[in-house]
Amino acid sequence: MTDDLVFYTHPMSRGRIVRWMLEEVGQPYRTEIMGFGTTTRQPGYLAINPMGKVPAIRHGDAVVTECAAILAYLADAFPGACLAPPAGDRARGPYYRWLFFGAGPVEAAVVNSVLKVEVPDDPQMRGMVGYGSLEAVLDTLEGAVSQTEYLAGDRFSAADLYIGAHLGWGMQFGTIPKRPAFEAYASRLYARPAAVRAREIDDALIAEQKAAAPSS
Repeated sequence: MTDDLVFYTHPMSRGRIVRWMLEEVGQPYRTEIMGFGTTTRQPGYLAINPMGKVPAIRHGDAVVTECAAILAYLADAFPGACLAPPAGDRARGPYYRWLFFGAGPVEAAVVNSVLKVEVPDDPQMRGMVGYGSLEAVLDTLEGAVSQTEYLAGDRFSAADLYIGAHLGWGMQFGTIPKRPAFEAYASRLYARPAAVRAREIDDALIAEQKAAAPSS
């Protein structure tokens, strides 16, 4: 088994979150740019992710899909980057809590809001959807990011990266309101050198794709 790290992505996808994480990890990786509905649907990639979606990573024989899972895997695979509290540390609890709060309630509530999926204003019905309401999710998130500098202990972790990416992306495209606590938290994280490098890489790939596209 080799330890080659391969990153399957598209620069206009959630793969931007994983790119940021890879830059934080600081280990060599190879990028495979996938085309939506084209190379993502080919047998070779469907063997990596049968959903035909990006991002995904392959690390030796290990294949990981889903952003939160990829971040958690990379944090543990490369402990020298200090992107997760060590096993046994009490900060591991809030680390997991907020990492998967982003993958669950935040993702579901925001997407349902964009799609105009209305959850009936009934306690039983709201209990069925898990996140309750978008407002409850945002209020909970605001309380978390406004109380401390980081979500899990006294240093930046993959949980901050994931929540910060959701907030930054959501505020940029108007799917999450620009609350002062969100803006302060996201802007602080987006100023990290790894975040800047990741954006520059993906933005350059987008520019290349636009330049290569046939003119109409």
